[in-house]
Amino acid sequence: MALPTRLGRTAAAAALSMVALAATPGAAVAEPSPAKARAKLVKLNEQADQVVERYNQATEAYKKAKKKYGTLNTELRLKDARAVALRDDLVRLAVNDYQFGRLRGWERFAGQADPQAILNSMASFQEMTESRAAKIRAYEAATKELRDRRNDAKTTLAEADAARDKVSDEKSKIEKLIAEQTKLLRRLGAFKTGDPNSAGIKYTGPASGNARVALQFAFAQVGKPYRFGGTGPGSYDCSGLTQAAWRQAGVELPRTTWTQWSWGSARRVPLNALQPGDLLFSKGLGHMGMYAGNGKMVHAPQTGDVIKVVNLDDYWRTRLLGAVRP
Repeated sequence: MALPTRLGRTAAAAALSMVALAATPGAAVAEPSPAKARAKLVKLNEQADQVVERYNQATEAYKKAKKKYGTLNTELRLKDARAVALRDDLVRLAVNDYQFGRLRGWERFAGQADPQAILNSMASFQEMTESRAAKIRAYEAATKELRDRRNDAKTTLAEADAARDKVSDEKSKIEKLIAEQTKLLRRLGAFKTGDPNSAGIKYTGPASGNARVALQFAFAQVGKPYRFGGTGPGSYDCSGLTQAAWRQAGVELPRTTWTQWSWGSARRVPLNALQPGDLLFSKGLGHMGMYAGNGKMVHAPQTGDVIKVVNLDDYWRTRLLGAVRP
């Protein structure tokens, strides 16, 4: 049965309105403001920072395992080659012994007139054979022990590789979300690309000694872009910046935020007694920076931002876990 005319017109109008709404890009969901978009990106980066730190740790563990495996593998090849050479030497000795004429033990030395010389020659021959055999046994024992260590290192390498792949998948998912949010910020004109060749700014704070050297370097990086896993010279992540800065002062820090916090377990200082150059760590160890003095911090913030100097105001202080003095 046909619908009443008025009801039919109402339904048709509603359907057309829905079609028009669906066909209008962005009509259903309004784009957020740049401030909201950046706030969301900050949250994503906080998650990403922790994942990236785990990824960096997994990568460092993989590198160490790979290096150990490579070293042991090379050492094993050399020992294997030495053992083969010794075995070949013993085989040649046995062949020569056989080719000497299949003579009885004393007959091969019968051409010598001096009986004592014969005995000495026979003893020497026997000692030489036993010595080579002993060396082979020793090398084979050492080779077996080394092969066991190499195989253990190979297992560790495989486990480290699997762990890195697992974190890498998690990292890829978050990076995809960050990429989408970054596109939005670019569209809104709120994305900072930074300049990999930035000359930074001059440090004029109260630091002295090694801390001043580290801060002078960090300030010279201001304006360069943040990049996941960045260790310079054109871009840095948060721990990459602190590591590079203190390296200039002759202090070698570990690679990641977590390992720098662990490294400083005996060097931690109260947040109410900060000195320039102290490393500042956020709760969760997803981010870090360096205290510059006068209530300021220099750090590499997150994707879509640049290395900068900020006031260590209440916002940052409430996020801090602790500080380490290199």
